[in-house]
Amino acid sequence: MTRYAIYFHQQWVGDHSAEWFRSRVEPSTAVVRDMEAAGVLVFAGGLEEDLADAFSVDATSGTVSITDGPYTESTEYLGGITVIDVPDLETAKMWAARVAEGCGWPQEVRVIV
Repeated sequence: MTRYAIYFHQQWVGDHSAEWFRSRVEPSTAVVRDMEAAGVLVFAGGLEEDLADAFSVDATSGTVSITDGPYTESTEYLGGITVIDVPDLETAKMWAARVAEGCGWPQEVRVIV
């Protein structure tokens, strides 16, 4: 079995009405329920959008430094992540497609090593 991270950047979501976002709740949670039922779900969740609530931790200087806010100024930031444990790449692609359809925006997939 191999673990895969299925994730998106918040900016990939696009601008939509509150009604549109509400319409995505059931399809996206249905995919998570299906992953649970199939025994492939490790974790799934969205991330807080307000970067003021983020903080960074850096120990590269030899001293741990904790700073309010994101580590770098960026036009894109992670919006959510799903981790699955599946037997092969084709199964990972199938679940990633289901997540993308359920959410209504693109997803990126990478192997967790």
